[in-house]
Amino acid sequence: MARGFLRFFAALGAAFALLLCAFPTAANAADEFAAGGIDLTPEERDFIASHDTLRIGYVQDRIPISFTGEDGSLAGISRYIFDHVSELCGIDFEYVPLPAGDVTYDYLLSADLDLVSSVEYNKENINARGILISEPYLSSRKVVVARDGLEFKYDANLKIAISTGSQTLRKVLGASYPNFELVDYPSIDACFDAVNSGEADLMIQNQYVVEYWMSKPAYEKLKVIPALGLDDQLCFSAVVAFGEGSEQSQADGRTLINILNKTINSMFEDEIGSFTIQGIMENQYRFTVSDFLYRYRIAVTTLCLLLLVILILAFLLIRLHVRYTENKADAKAKALFLSSMSHEIRTPLNGLIGLNHLMLGSFDDKERLTNYLNQSTVTANYLASLVSDMLDMSSLQSENLSLELKPVDLELLLDTVNSMTESAMSEKGVTYRSEHDLTWPCVLGDEVRIQQILLNLLDNARKFTPPGGEAALSVTQELIENGEVITSAVVSDNGRGMNPEFQKHIFDIFARELDTVSKGNEGTGLGLPISRRLAMLMNGDLTFVSEKGKGSKFTFTFTAEPSVMPKKAEPKEAAASRPKPNILVAEDNELNGEILLELLRESGYKAELAENGKIALEMFERSESGEFGVILMDLLMPEMDGFEAAKAIRALDRPDAKTVRIFACTANSSDEDREKAALSGMNEFITKPVDVGKLIKKLEE
Repeated sequence: MARGFLRFFAALGAAFALLLCAFPTAANAADEFAAGGIDLTPEERDFIASHDTLRIGYVQDRIPISFTGEDGSLAGISRYIFDHVSELCGIDFEYVPLPAGDVTYDYLLSADLDLVSSVEYNKENINARGILISEPYLSSRKVVVARDGLEFKYDANLKIAISTGSQTLRKVLGASYPNFELVDYPSIDACFDAVNSGEADLMIQNQYVVEYWMSKPAYEKLKVIPALGLDDQLCFSAVVAFGEGSEQSQADGRTLINILNKTINSMFEDEIGSFTIQGIMENQYRFTVSDFLYRYRIAVTTLCLLLLVILILAFLLIRLHVRYTENKADAKAKALFLSSMSHEIRTPLNGLIGLNHLMLGSFDDKERLTNYLNQSTVTANYLASLVSDMLDMSSLQSENLSLELKPVDLELLLDTVNSMTESAMSEKGVTYRSEHDLTWPCVLGDEVRIQQILLNLLDNARKFTPPGGEAALSVTQELIENGEVITSAVVSDNGRGMNPEFQKHIFDIFARELDTVSKGNEGTGLGLPISRRLAMLMNGDLTFVSEKGKGSKFTFTFTAEPSVMPKKAEPKEAAASRPKPNILVAEDNELNGEILLELLRESGYKAELAENGKIALEMFERSESGEFGVILMDLLMPEMDGFEAAKAIRALDRPDAKTVRIFACTANSSDEDREKAALSGMNEFITKPVDVGKLIKKLEE
């Protein structure tokens, strides 16, 4: 910022000096105008009389010289000069922006332009191809911009960034410095970016333009080199057609250039200086959001890490919102959804932020710190549950979720569900009973999804049944004509029940009865909508009956083919008697990698970290045969992703390349990713955030 102000005041001082030096000239010119104005020939006066307006093309990216302003018209130093020229010669100007890139002769003809501005004065171009060039209306210097530390040498092989269309500069440099490699870029800021990134060594541009862009914080490592000493004289150019019938066009072009030359020569030098000062002062570099982010990048990065959870949840919730409201025009429903979305994000996030603040001040109090950490874990688990539910809902609504069908031992599944439910019911003081009559105890279905629905229904029964109440699970089966089996699971309780109004919306996303939200019955409001959609995906349904104050009964049905469980393998050696395998962790996120290493080491495993798939492959190649028993492989990594790394490891010519267990460990959980992981040679699929308990259990199997 300070550097920009110094440059600005230096330019300001130079302009005021120009004003002082030009004062005598101004007095002489004033006398000339007082005596009768510009000395025009009869042909020139006739031309002015017959041309009310001239179309002038201008370059759009030469701030502060010429650019398109906020009103969509020409702005900058050129606007003040051109308007004054128009006033002096008596012809109105219409300003037309030129396209980016090289402005060709043919384009200027087809665009029906009378003049083009910002043409560099070059004697070789005068009268070439029908191009007539005026005297300079603005003179300055061209300066060289380079990265700080670069030593400029005229005989060095340097790469020079040139904005496309600067053909005069290209000719001058090409003739004088054949050792320079000239590279075109579409705009001036693209040239700055090329030099700033090291893609180019230097760029050459007008001093006013350079002073403007050098105020950008991202260019703080660039410097101006006093080299070359090239003038930058900007002129008008008139384009006239050659060939049959073009005599009048050429005559008009020369007449116009003569008028402009006389007008330019009659202008006071202090007027040009005043226009230059005004153009610079009114068009100083304006800091953008990206400039702010660059200047305070460390603080912003820290903040972004804190807000990462919000962004992920917001993205998922917005996707749900789009799916949910796609075919609905009810504005009230949209408002309710957005309100719920905001509540679901802010409530746990507010808790996490508050707990983090409390923990920062509690390092000396172990008991308080432990309590805050436990609360933070509960809140984080809730957020993870919310993300999982939203992913399920998004997949169900987009019809991207498919069932994983395999033989399901319903007896074993119900034993697992009852075991998980009984302790929770008992802890609250709710009596729980379960009974089932299974004629076909093995069916072809998705064990995980069936268990998910049952646990959700039973957990709701626990939440809304007061201590001393009762809850029950009853499962029956029925064979239908096509040979399939309908399994019905009824979850009932004698709890608080639901009011009739809420029952109309019970399967809506985020629907929760208002008088239950503040009584410790936290939930995402997604469990029942997800359960019903899963039941329908299983060719079944989820229905209910409820009465306020007397309880509720939910009936979950699904249709499946009878099946037979495969023979169980012989019992393997006890996990406690087996040595723990060494683990190779392939994870490009340094923080996630370090956390995973510590968790594994605390559980008694030896683990090493590879920053990407390529390094993981190299570490495995260098290891002794059998040194690593398991590889935890992230899927999206630089250099080489997890899929490629797994394939490469499996292709190695060594025995353990075929037997090492490779676990996909990723935040991606789509069916496509699971299938792709399996095809690349991976054995297991673990989704992030990693459930450490489940991971250790898989490692012990």
